Parts: sequence; structure tokens; C-alpha cells
Amino acid sequence: MSRISVRGFAVASATAVTAVGSVVGVASGSTAQTNDAEATAADTTLLADIPAGQQVQVQAASLTQQADAQAIAADVSAKKDAEEAARKAAAETAIAKKEAAEKEAAKAAKERAETKAAASRGTDVRDSSSFPVQTNYSVAQIQAMARQMVGGGQFQCFSNIVDHESSWNYHAVNASSGAYGLFQALPGGKMASAGADWQTNPATQIKWGLNYMNSRYGSPCEAWSFWQANHWY
Repeated sequence: MSRISVRGFAVASATAVTAVGSVVGVASGSTAQTNDAEATAADTTLLADIPAGQQVQVQAASLTQQADAQAIAADVSAKKDAEEAARKAAAETAIAKKEAAEKEAAKAAKERAETKAAASRGTDVRDSSSFPVQTNYSVAQIQAMARQMVGGGQFQCFSNIVDHESSWNYHAVNASSGAYGLFQALPGGKMASAGADWQTNPATQIKWGLNYMNSRYGSPCEAWSFWQANHWY
């Protein structure tokens, strides 16, 4: 075994020191010398100078201390890692809960907005097919139809668009583009989706126009806001 100092093993065992002191004291025959040897043994005594039995004890004590220190360090590290993992998990859980709450709030807000919009624009109070077919219709008659088909809160916006597009003339034709009817649909044939009599029945045109405003803009008032900003819709 190599010559290793007792300090290298971090051991100052009383047993080892006493043993070394005894050896030195006997050799010198002096109590003072024995005390001096004991005072310097921890710094200068070499493991090889200690009897074999004491070497084993010193080495065992050193290894035990090292193992205890390593075990303590491992426990501290494991505790630190566990605490960090717990903090991370708690943070992730909090973030997930926050995101879920935000999504739920956004969903609820969307549903409220859709409900409000539906109530605002109204649904067809009366279907276009419920009006008797006539050869001709006056502006007053057409407006009366519109009032019964468009929700009350949206009628004025609806009326504003028709005023600007055709002045409530269901036969109105744009000479340059060919746009037709109350809403100046281009081409006019698009209104066939609301009924085959789109050219002669203002109720059919009203149905088409209301569906167009609701599907494209959300409501007649939203369509009117767009019209005011762009002068088309």
C-alpha cells in the first residue's frame, strides 16, 4: 500500500494518534517527547508508520465518513430535485388551468355574442312565401313586407341599404353593370337561391338580401356599417 498521510484521509482518530504517540514516547523515553509527537502526529505521521491494525481502523473510519458525506449530499440533491420537479409541475398545472379558463371564457363570450347578434338581427318573422303574389307592388307594400321579415332592431339599417341601392324599386337595373333588384345583386340571377320568382317578387328579393347580409356581415346593421365606410357591400 502506498504511503498516504492521515490528513489525506481526513481522520484524526484518537486511537490512531494515541497509538502513534505511544510508539514515539517509548522510543524516546520522554513524556514531553511523547506529547510533542502527539501534537504533530496529525500533520506528519504517515499511514505506513501506523501498525497494520490501526491502518485498517483509520481507513475504515475514513471510508465511512466519505460514504456518510456522499449519502448526505445525495439526499440533499434528491430533495432539491424533488422540490424543483414539484415547483415545475405546479407551474405547468397553473398554466394549463389558466389556458383552460381563458378558452372557456372565450367560448362563453363567443356564444353570448352570437346569441346577442341573432337576437339583434332577428329571424324571419314571416317567410317570403307567406305573402300573396301580386302583379305589381308599391314601395309601401314592399317596405311592409320587409318590416315583417326583418327583425325590428335591424330594419332601419336594412332600409338604409335598400334606399341607397334601389330606392325600393324591385325592378331597378344598373345600366352599366346589369345589377338588379332591391339590393342590386350582381348578377341578379344569384337571387334565384331564394326563389325562382326573384325577378318579379320583392318578398323573394327581401329574403335573399336578408340572408346575404346575415351570412356575409352578421346582420343588416353590420352590413350598413360596411356600406357607410365603402359605399358598397
